[in-house]
Amino acid sequence: MNRITSLFKIKYPIVQGGMVWCSGWKLASAVSNAGGLGLLGAGSMYPEVLQEHIRKCKEATSLPFGVNIPLMYPNVESIIRIIIDEKVPVVFTSAGNPKTWTSFLKDKGITVAHVVSSSKFAVKCEEAGVDAIVAEGFEAGGHNGREETTTMCLIPAVRRVTGLPLLAAGGIGTGEAIVASMALGADGVQIGTRFALTKESSAHPSFKQLCLNLNEGDTKLLLKQLSPTRLVKNDFSSQVEEAEKKGTSIENLRELLGRGRAKKGIFEGDLQEGELEIGQVASLFRSEDNVEKVMNELISEYNGTLSRLKETPFF
Repeated sequence: MNRITSLFKIKYPIVQGGMVWCSGWKLASAVSNAGGLGLLGAGSMYPEVLQEHIRKCKEATSLPFGVNIPLMYPNVESIIRIIIDEKVPVVFTSAGNPKTWTSFLKDKGITVAHVVSSSKFAVKCEEAGVDAIVAEGFEAGGHNGREETTTMCLIPAVRRVTGLPLLAAGGIGTGEAIVASMALGADGVQIGTRFALTKESSAHPSFKQLCLNLNEGDTKLLLKQLSPTRLVKNDFSSQVEEAEKKGTSIENLRELLGRGRAKKGIFEGDLQEGELEIGQVASLFRSEDNVEKVMNELISEYNGTLSRLKETPFF
């Protein structure tokens, strides 16, 4: 048992990212049942929808699960009230100041983790009193840090400034990557893309199949003036890239983005006009597997990599 498994009361130090339009009760409960920590993605749910998913998740698993809350999203107060009423044991916060809600949530007996993209914000997390930190590198899908620091550089930098339990995120989708993360100072990992492309993910089948056929370089970090977001290259991303090259205003970018663009792409399957968020690591995968198979592969790859390293002298 390590610090992450002890903190969250799980078997393996693997957390499923709370991704918009992917992380419903089916995915979260499947990950928890397989020994990890499943997270519901509150960023794409109205409060009443989140409540429904929490209750269905409770029916589908007796094991711990949590909710990811992007703090910049609307309805945060209503979401937090539901989490408390439903006695959700774990909350991961992101895209905002951890000081805003951490003390309040911890006073209610909730374990709190916060997602950061730099060692500077990791220090602020510790000052805010979080129980764990997720350090997410440039490779990650969806909303990303402005620093564009890769996971391999970010994890040791964060480890130098904090002794808190640390999860590595961004570009992690294999057992080999988990070993690398632990070697760099992480206590566990948060995995998004690999779980977004499983059978239990609520993403549209067309979105999954597109992502399972991506190659290196088929995603790009865009929307840097608003909120940096890694997108699959398509008609919409080309419009964004062209607008950014011309130096368009933030207001015009907001207008181009519009409302519901991520839902259109990820949940409804519009592969040209939708906002298709996925991580770079998607190019490593070609099959839509169920969560149990993915978890088994991660553990097998992890153990196999450790064995291989022990048998391969460095000098």
